[in-house]
Amino acid sequence: MHPVIKASVPVLEPPGWALAERELFDLLDRSWRRFAEDFTGPGGELRYHGTLSTRDGGDDFYEVFFNWPQLYLLGGADDLLAASERHWEGVTRQLTELGMLRDEYERGYDWFHQGESLLLFYFLCMAAPDRWRERAVRFAELYIDPVHRNYDAEHRIIRRPHNGSDPDREGLFDGESYPWLPKEAEMYGFPLNWILPAGAETPPLDKDPRLGEQMRLRTGVGDTAVNLAATNLALNALILTGEERYRDWIVEYVGAWRERAAANDGVIPDNVAPDGTVGGLLEGRWYGGHYGWNWPHGWHSVGPAAAVAALAAATVTGDDSYLDLVGPTLDEVIAHGKTMTFADADSSLQSKWTIQLLDDVRTPTFHVPYRHGDDGWFDYNPMPAVVPAALWHHTASDADRARIEQLREASGIDWSVIRPFRSKEESGHEEPWFAFLTGDDPGYPERILATAQAQVRHRLTRMERYRDLDVPEADIHLWQQSNPVATEALVQLTWGGPQVLYNGGLQQARVRYYDAESRRPGLPPSVAALVSSIDPQATVVELVNLDPEQARTVIVQAGAFAEHTIAAVEYTACEDPSWIGDLYDYGHRQPAETSESAEVGGPWLTVELPRSTRVRLTLRLELRTRQPSYRTPFDAEPAQTDGAE
Repeated sequence: MHPVIKASVPVLEPPGWALAERELFDLLDRSWRRFAEDFTGPGGELRYHGTLSTRDGGDDFYEVFFNWPQLYLLGGADDLLAASERHWEGVTRQLTELGMLRDEYERGYDWFHQGESLLLFYFLCMAAPDRWRERAVRFAELYIDPVHRNYDAEHRIIRRPHNGSDPDREGLFDGESYPWLPKEAEMYGFPLNWILPAGAETPPLDKDPRLGEQMRLRTGVGDTAVNLAATNLALNALILTGEERYRDWIVEYVGAWRERAAANDGVIPDNVAPDGTVGGLLEGRWYGGHYGWNWPHGWHSVGPAAAVAALAAATVTGDDSYLDLVGPTLDEVIAHGKTMTFADADSSLQSKWTIQLLDDVRTPTFHVPYRHGDDGWFDYNPMPAVVPAALWHHTASDADRARIEQLREASGIDWSVIRPFRSKEESGHEEPWFAFLTGDDPGYPERILATAQAQVRHRLTRMERYRDLDVPEADIHLWQQSNPVATEALVQLTWGGPQVLYNGGLQQARVRYYDAESRRPGLPPSVAALVSSIDPQATVVELVNLDPEQARTVIVQAGAFAEHTIAAVEYTACEDPSWIGDLYDYGHRQPAETSESAEVGGPWLTVELPRSTRVRLTLRLELRTRQPSYRTPFDAEPAQTDGAE
């Protein structure tokens, strides 16, 4: 039985952030129900009656719902989990009929997109591990078991950029040439752009050698950096089963890429030929692989995949030196940064940043190059704090925090400004969150919650406009753009973590919660939470029960996967009832708060919250002292371990 403390500080004037948080939960509950009614069928599938002419598209069906089970885990409605499971199953049947899946898994596609598809699945495993265990193991085995022909243990590579459940689905495209659009050429240029002689006339797209035979031969086989995101399939299976073979595969595969990065002056290359050599099909170039440094996205695709893999390896080994897979690359990109206006940059991601920066597109600020080619680094964009924040959250190190401070100091944009945008990644506000955690912006919680409300209400209006649209293939992103579930603010404020890395990450959190009465994950009704510090030695969590009549009991968990230990807790108390006054007082005095403490020594702490009470917990955490697990506080207590082996 884990320790129990009881809140005793009265709630007289509810904090604005607590009221706004519960209002957001209520709004989100109404919004997902409206989306399901307007855009999905009775089996959970999306209302789509077209065909898919290319390999692209499967991810766009799953992405719509990626954060619905995440909302359930935060404290969303009881029936949201069943709804999320129904949508996964409905979309899976739908995509199978469209020829995209075999045995419920992607037949063969790149991991920039597979990682996006799997976020919904990972959160379902987190919310209902017993029901999803069989699938999780089966999917991981596609990469662990050589019979599926995805992994080459001799050369420590995934055999091809498009991989999955169908080993006979080779290459990058169906037909003779890549399904290219002129708009893509305008935005990203061409893969293998060195093949045409200088001054040569650009051939028609359907006859361009870069997009046909040469692309198939040079970039359609061998390993590519974005495949690193596959490590979380193995990590998810390890968390579910505890089987060391998944750990061993992660260590082997990530270790190979770590060696390649070290041999390239610390910068992770993006391609490995079938014989295990970097640049073996690209005349020795460490850049030029599929979804790599040269085309189309550079850091935007390589950086998150490397971070996913580095964090997976560090998690299963307890050895943070595996973060060398991504840290030196990140620092190299930053070292080539320049101060300029976005309007003057050569960015290929105009649609992303013009919405996110708004009027600041003409404000001089720090830009870094996302891509690298024969002429060096190019494609300058602002450096988002997504990957730096994920690294700092894991290590809590001075060096990783200093990197973020460096980016903040170089920025010409005020990090406390919250911009009214919502990307499909449901992230992008790491900068103002960091400013809040450093104590520079105490008003952040209420403002980010107001921004989240605005995002939801905007999406509800979009839904009303487009709900009767017969969605053509070119517009299947409509569903993502209309998804009204906004979770970023709740993840930051209640869990004390960044939003999940979108291309296949697992959730990071300082704390999570369980409703003791309902025996389910998430905050109980009427309870609000705020994490204002993620310092492991002083993680500060405030819990407020807004219900004027009903008591609640919250179980606080250390870490997203109970991987941390709560060594001890200090908490606020108010044992003197004199603040109420005597029989004939018309007012009240200010309640006098005192401080109590308790030893914990485990991953869970029970907090009883009588009606209209609050408590501030200061947790002393010992990070990553336990194997990550999907166990809950309602399961039998296993033998304690001393951390990752």
